[in-house]
Amino acid sequence: MPIVTDVADLQALARRRIPKMFYEYADTGSWTQSTYRDNEAAFQRQKLRQRVAVNIDNRSVKTTMVGEGVSMPVALAPVGMTGMMHADGEILAAQAAEEFGVPYTLTTMSVCSIEDVAEYTKKPFWFQLYVMRDRGFSESLMKRAHDAGCSALVLTLDLQVLGQRHRDIKNGLSTPPKPKPHVLLDLAFKPRWCWNMLQTKRRQFGNIVGHVSGVGDMGSLAEWTASQFDPTLDWSSVEWVKKHWDRKLILKGINDVEDAKIAADLGADAIVVSNHGGRQLDGALASFDILGDIVDAVGDRVEIHVDGGIRSGQDIFKAVAMGARSTFIGRAYIYGLGAMGKAGVTRTLEILHKELDVTMGLCGETNIANVGRHNLILDTAGARRNI
Repeated sequence: MPIVTDVADLQALARRRIPKMFYEYADTGSWTQSTYRDNEAAFQRQKLRQRVAVNIDNRSVKTTMVGEGVSMPVALAPVGMTGMMHADGEILAAQAAEEFGVPYTLTTMSVCSIEDVAEYTKKPFWFQLYVMRDRGFSESLMKRAHDAGCSALVLTLDLQVLGQRHRDIKNGLSTPPKPKPHVLLDLAFKPRWCWNMLQTKRRQFGNIVGHVSGVGDMGSLAEWTASQFDPTLDWSSVEWVKKHWDRKLILKGINDVEDAKIAADLGADAIVVSNHGGRQLDGALASFDILGDIVDAVGDRVEIHVDGGIRSGQDIFKAVAMGARSTFIGRAYIYGLGAMGKAGVTRTLEILHKELDVTMGLCGETNIANVGRHNLILDTAGARRNI
């Protein structure tokens, strides 16, 4: 087993072990991929203030997210088809997150169902909702999540229409993969993945198949899914969701100050500054580049989280220093899952925790609650350099 010291090591392993169509589903962006790339670059552009001769003993990175105690400012983001990155992937990731003390968010488009994850975990997880044209189905998803004990609903707002994801089209993405020659050839070089998938019965979208009338096979599932993302989703839809959900509500996909103000006015418990990992509007601002403006505009009214481009504990530190309460990670834990299953997700979290702790110490801080913009190199106007 290669020595794994950072998330990039897990990424290299995952690339070798996950079938191409699923790896590239997780690891590419839309159209030219400019926003996908810039999400990471934005964190790299931000420099830190190094402080010395400070007592940095007894450091703590513990915090809270929507009132829940967490071991560090991280939640596992909703990632579609996680169960195709590794057999029973959603269950394994949720278990690793639970054991590490951070939230796990199950997506509507998961392979393992809400009920599957609830059966194999002990603590409440979060559920991410896509509002579908079939509002009755969306309502039933919320009820199922509520019955499963989910403590927060993450409502994604930036997928009214699917972004231009060229790699998915070229790879013929499907769940499970269709037995085409190029797919079978690829699978022949992924024996570990194939063996694990043979051991599970979970290979389709578990939240949909068996829960929607007329959807019983891959053909009907693909047709139903393609027609269901709702272009009429608007702010009144958020109010509709609030009427059907009486627990914490997190709005994901905010990438504009005016939208953040509306979200705060609607009474969201938290927002996630996000561009869907660069998979929707190519050319949108990197999440970190708009984070500071959103914090300044509504940070006193709503809890702010951020995702997009987070690959290290230093990135987490920079996000918190810019004003985010916490972060969501997607690709980072997917690399771990694809590389080594549940153990890989745990390894991802260990790496991020260590990097965050060390970075905090070298910046002269001992408690994540005290981290702020004084830890960043800012220009005279208080804005970040080189945006």
